[in-house]
Amino acid sequence: MPATADEIAELLDLEDIDVNLFRGRQPDTKLQRVFGGQVAGQALVAASRATPPEYLVHSLHSYFLRPGDTSVPIVYDVESVREGRSFATRRVVARQHGRGIYYMTADFQKPEEGYEHQDPMPDVPSPEESLHLSDLFSDKSVRDPEAWQREWSALDVRYAGNGDADEGERSAQTRLWIRIGGRMSDDPVIQNAAFTYASDLTLLGSALGPHGLHIGSKKVQPASLDHTIWFHRPFRADEWWLYDQYSPSASGGRGLAFARVFSEDGRLVASVAQEGLLRVVKDPPA
Repeated sequence: MPATADEIAELLDLEDIDVNLFRGRQPDTKLQRVFGGQVAGQALVAASRATPPEYLVHSLHSYFLRPGDTSVPIVYDVESVREGRSFATRRVVARQHGRGIYYMTADFQKPEEGYEHQDPMPDVPSPEESLHLSDLFSDKSVRDPEAWQREWSALDVRYAGNGDADEGERSAQTRLWIRIGGRMSDDPVIQNAAFTYASDLTLLGSALGPHGLHIGSKKVQPASLDHTIWFHRPFRADEWWLYDQYSPSASGGRGLAFARVFSEDGRLVASVAQEGLLRVVKDPPA
């Protein structure tokens, strides 16, 4: 996976094949299937390139249909659904081996003034006061720190607590400071796509907290089923943002998670929702 901000930018830089048709490259990875954040980020770049630049993305809604093959490129086919005076809508299908693996509908809007309000940012430790997630994994022996460093070293992720849970309580909330670990282009398309890439990494894990499990546990088979983002205000993925994640429900082999996203200066910049497969592995390997 990308090891630097430049490598994330390269991963998101799609090849133009034809009108509204793009091809995305694959990173060097040992993952068995394409990381969901990668295909979502690349799909958003494809949708943005097929939309006039005066429109900015304000929401995306997507479904993961099949596991992606990490050995071949992904083709992104963009359909123009709506071209209005204020809003534009694009539908993207990501294909491999002639089959759709992912669908996204993205809506874009020309910037305009309107009413303003937001949730207040929770009181959390600063990024500098928070524990590196790789160190947390090492301390709790819940995941191979070397594997984390190999696949996700382009992201700076720090643990900022689990909300109002008492000490030792199994919480359905997790707060993380996250940023791309290096400076990226000022282009809002790249910043939003890089955030989309990172937003899929930790969200589903909050649904496992009440059960005393982590996303890498051999007792669970996890997979992203859908992913939705609402972009409220401009922000940069390469500057600190607080990922305030919580899970209101798990049932039927699935878990639901939401997140509020705050910039370091306290602005609510995005909201994220995801449902994922959390299938119980009855006889996990030793």
